[in-house]
Amino acid sequence: MARTIAIVEDEPAIRANYVEALTRFGYQVHGYGSRPEASRAFDLRLPELVIIDVGLGDEPEGGFELCRELRAKSAALPIIFLTARDSDFDVISGLRLGADDYLTKDVSLHHLAARISALFRRMEALSKPASKETVVEHGLLKLEAERMRVTWNNIEVPLTVTEFWMVHTLIRFPGHVKNRDQLMREAQVVVDDATITSHIKRIRKKFIAIDANFDAIETVHGVGYRWRP
Repeated sequence: MARTIAIVEDEPAIRANYVEALTRFGYQVHGYGSRPEASRAFDLRLPELVIIDVGLGDEPEGGFELCRELRAKSAALPIIFLTARDSDFDVISGLRLGADDYLTKDVSLHHLAARISALFRRMEALSKPASKETVVEHGLLKLEAERMRVTWNNIEVPLTVTEFWMVHTLIRFPGHVKNRDQLMREAQVVVDDATITSHIKRIRKKFIAIDANFDAIETVHGVGYRWRP
């Protein structure tokens, strides 16, 4: 059964190109031209991955709004922004809203396909039954790698796929500093330093929402991050 992808892009020619290209890669692809059209479809059924442009028709930030809606429906649904807008502010805004990736439209189709494939590989881990060997426990944190589930003091932390792998990287070696390159490699993302910083801030916020005293992720200035031993 082919994986389902939705692409939300207001330019008909660009939308048709991506639908055709991703169909050739073996996916079942649905294209939507506006946020309301996509929202109505997603109310009926969520796809397995969503690619969103930021500006949609007469809504300059319609893509951000749609991302917010989707995150409220599912914490784990892979979301990729694919847009001509490449300012740091837009990238960080997109990632703050919980997108897993932010790519600009000059990215090659093969790179886009590789990112989609990486997100699907990580999603497959969710459907596997939890096994004892892959449970990592450290203080109040419990991480189930196969199910990509993280709990803090027995309360689930709603991490995106990318955020999960960053926590996974830090918690495997508490006390060891992980630089940005290592975090990118483990999470299979190619982003700049500001974007990694944005992801880490989001992760901290999610833990703090559960425990106001959370301070387990430490910034080592000029080097990277570590999980306090």
